[in-house]
Amino acid sequence: MDAGNSVAAQQPEERVLVIERIFDAPRGLVFKAWTEPERMVRWFGPRGFTSTILKADFRAGGAYRFHMRSPEGTDHWMQGVYREVVEPERLVSSCAWADAQGKPTRPETLLTVTFEEHKGKTKLTLNQAVFESVTARDLHNGGWSSSMDRLAEYLATV
Repeated sequence: MDAGNSVAAQQPEERVLVIERIFDAPRGLVFKAWTEPERMVRWFGPRGFTSTILKADFRAGGAYRFHMRSPEGTDHWMQGVYREVVEPERLVSSCAWADAQGKPTRPETLLTVTFEEHKGKTKLTLNQAVFESVTARDLHNGGWSSSMDRLAEYLATV
């Protein structure tokens, strides 16, 4: 195998996703959009996807499991355990894709989302690491970016 294409040759920092967004909404509301299932289903997932929150125990040690369906009808499950929940500042959780029975199908990553006051708005920073490849990171960048667009649209309605 060519070392340039191997996962081992990729530096960990290349496989880290960081997205920063400023939302025109108070920090408490943005935090609630991430932690209240009735709000999450309104924006979670890429554009065109529908989401169901199957389990969401928002506390350190609490588990979650989400189901997303693509416009084409493809099912996706995401699950993990919350490691840290500090309202309204920070969420930290493990994150793994799984099959319908809950068996992980991809390597686990660590997802950290911070919420900061920013001139009457909220600065959200999403950090997800370490992906198995730069390609996996880039695919997640597309999905999260689309979700962030949907979150901004949702926040504008409340």
